[in-house]
Amino acid sequence: MIGFLVRRILQAAVVVLIVTVITFILLRAIPGNVAVAILGPSAYRNPATLAQFNAQYGFDKPWFQQYLLWLGHLLQGNLGFSWTLDQPVASLLGQRLPKTIALVGISTLLALVIAVPIGLWQAVRRNKATDYTFTGLSFLFYAAPTFFVGTVLILVFSVHLGWFGPEAPQGGLWSDVSDWHDLTLPVITLALVTIALFSRYMRSAVLDNLTEDYVRTARAKGASQRRVLWRHVMRNSLIPIATLLGLSLPAIISGALITESVFNYPGMGYLFYQSAQKQDYPVMLGFIVVVAIATVIGSLLADIAYAVLDPRVRYA
Repeated sequence: MIGFLVRRILQAAVVVLIVTVITFILLRAIPGNVAVAILGPSAYRNPATLAQFNAQYGFDKPWFQQYLLWLGHLLQGNLGFSWTLDQPVASLLGQRLPKTIALVGISTLLALVIAVPIGLWQAVRRNKATDYTFTGLSFLFYAAPTFFVGTVLILVFSVHLGWFGPEAPQGGLWSDVSDWHDLTLPVITLALVTIALFSRYMRSAVLDNLTEDYVRTARAKGASQRRVLWRHVMRNSLIPIATLLGLSLPAIISGALITESVFNYPGMGYLFYQSAQKQDYPVMLGFIVVVAIATVIGSLLADIAYAVLDPRVRYA
């Protein structure tokens, strides 16, 4: 297991490096003048100011030299300095990251608690009215854009019914978690798409396991339907869910970014949205690094969970 972890960590470092290179190139390829975007349109009247800004942040160098300079700072733990917010990027992300973790964690946990039983129930009642109903709903929420789902929930449950607030909590992390009245709609918005994804995979996994020999053997020994499902089928069906959870982490984080923008939730996603509008490259790059690291960690945890759920899997 130790050798496997070492190999995965090295692979993760390579993946993060490749992601940062691609992101850096794409950001530098965006049309426009960064100095003008930061200093304002009037900066064109002062070429000396533009030249000073470009020299200070390395924009007068080729892109690969700019990347190596940024990478050197990153290896020292320095993510740069926000041009628009006038704060270190590490400090900004450190303030916003707990909020995004709380939103993603609560919504993902809620999605798993709901999606696993739904997928199991659909498989048991295959091709029945219940199965068709949940299949239609899952396709609907999976296909609908996150911002559309969030907007509809605001219109229905906030504007018309007045049950929940239209805006996410704006205080500290503890007030966010305790203020369930305002946090409910963002959590539900992000959870609905995840429920649709997980329930479909759970249904497929249960259907596959119900045809296995060990299920027929358990039934032949007199095991009840409840025992077969919850004791035998459930554990084996969770294996693809564990893998999917690790692989779908980037999609969940992307959904969180949109959800935070819709509900004005001051997390990492909303910070990225504001930075993208103002071309604040240091913040955007810092966000990409955090997401890449989180994705790699999620994939590693999925592999570990796979080994725990399936005793036949052993990592040398």
